[in-house]
Order: sequence, then structure tokens, then C-alpha cells
Amino acid sequence: MPSPAKTINRPASEVQNAFFITAGVFAAAFGLKAFLLSSHFIDGGVTGVSMLLATGFRLPLSVLIPVINLPFIALGYNQMGRRFAVRSAIGIGGLALVLAFVPFPDITPDRLLTAVFGGVFIGAGIGLAMRGGAVLDGTEIAALLVSRHLVLLKVSDLILILNVVIFGVAVWVLGTEPALYSMLTYFAASRVMEFVLNGIEQYTGVTIVSEHSNDIRRVITEKLGRGVTMYQGKSGYGKRGEQGLERDIVFTVVTRLELPALRTAVQEIDPRAFIVQYRIDDAQGGIIKKRALH
Repeated sequence: MPSPAKTINRPASEVQNAFFITAGVFAAAFGLKAFLLSSHFIDGGVTGVSMLLATGFRLPLSVLIPVINLPFIALGYNQMGRRFAVRSAIGIGGLALVLAFVPFPDITPDRLLTAVFGGVFIGAGIGLAMRGGAVLDGTEIAALLVSRHLVLLKVSDLILILNVVIFGVAVWVLGTEPALYSMLTYFAASRVMEFVLNGIEQYTGVTIVSEHSNDIRRVITEKLGRGVTMYQGKSGYGKRGEQGLERDIVFTVVTRLELPALRTAVQEIDPRAFIVQYRIDDAQGGIIKKRALH
């Protein structure tokens, strides 16, 4: 899952933050009460732990969620600041209150639909809250802090390990089939949360090595309306045997919708161009938004 540190620093008004957090709270609560709880499915992370404990010990979920998240909010206060901790406390407290007092209908008895759409609403809720500078689940905070001390493990690796343990316990507590449906819920929630955070304009960095770098630069800036950075490099030893030849290397950032057009344009100029692309979680400054073409 994306790190909260990459989302909580985006400038936004407190009114906008409050809107995102409120919408996130109601979306997550709807996913839990209208889908998952009646079928005894769980999500991952701290929410999943709370749901397992609520099932195993007959305790109210609305109490367990804030209690178990409290240590993580404290960690967030020490490491990420007071505003983040306050927003997260409000979001998690609001989720607990909505779960306790707001009624939602049980949407469908179909277990597959329950797993998928429960995950969709929970993922949307968590993503909206993160856009508002808060979290509804303390797992990301814990993983972010632990990863700073464990160089070999990334945040996503730690979250994956934690959820493997959670779903392993779920097999014992809930049974094999509910645990498998719960994994599907978690997968749906993760994908939707990523989409809410990055949107359809998720950025992709593209590095292009070609003998025709100036023509490629011109196409990117004049036809695609994107900015480029040119830097100089030297060829190593490739299929054509060149060594030490100086080349201008093109770097640009595009959305995933623009990527096919970029690749097609480059291939038309130089079919032998070397293209490397990689996902960028966040970017600002420069010509990120497509400029108008005249």
C-alpha cells in the first residue's frame, strides 16, 4: 500500500481535508456494515485484527478499532506531527461512531459480491482519508516506521508480511472459505485505494536512449505537450557493439493514458530506441500537467 507520508504533505485547505476524511469514514463504514460484517469476512491490517478479535471474543468492533489504533496514532504524532495525528484520531473516532450508531442495510447475500464490493468501499474510504491527510488504519504508520530501521524490507513488504499472518489466523478463527474471501476483499481494497490516491493520471517516468534524441525531444514537447529533461551519457556495450559513444538521454513524465502514444511516437522515430519506464508515486513542479498546444 502507498505510504501515508507521501499523501499527508500535499497542500490543501482544512475544509477539503475534512470533506475527504468524512467521505472516507462513511465509505469505509458502508463497506464494513453493508457487506463484510454479516458474512464474517475481514479486511487486512489493524481493521482486520479488530474484526478477528470482535468475532473471536464477541466484542464490539466500534470499540476495538479506536483502541487498537491508539498506539499507532501516538507513533504518528511523534514521527509525523500533530496535525496528522489529530486528523487520524478524528477519522478513526468518526469511523467508530458511524459503525456504532449509523444503520446500513445488508446489501447482498452473495459472498463473492460481498467480498469484492466490501473491499471496493473500504479501499475507497481509506484512500479518501489519506487524501485528507489522515489514516483510518494504523498499519501503514507502523510499517513506515519499522522500515526505517530494517533496510532490507520496504513498507509494502512489511504490510504484506503482517497481512499474511492476519489471514493465516483468519483460517483458524473463521474457517478456510471466509479467509479466502477475506483475501479477495483485501486485494480489492488495495487496488481501489491505489486508484483513489493516484487516479487515472498515475505518473510514469520514461527514460529513452536513442541516437535520435533531439527528434524524440521535439515530439514529446511539441506534439505530446510534456516537458523533458536531457542529460548526457555514454554507451556501454550493447548488441551493436558501440562503446563510449556520447548520447543525449531523454527523460519525461507522462500519465499511463499517454504512455502508448509516447511509445508509438518513439518507435516511429527510432525502432531501436531503448525505453525504460517505471511508476512514479508522486510528482510536483516542472511541467507535470499537460500544457496547451498551439
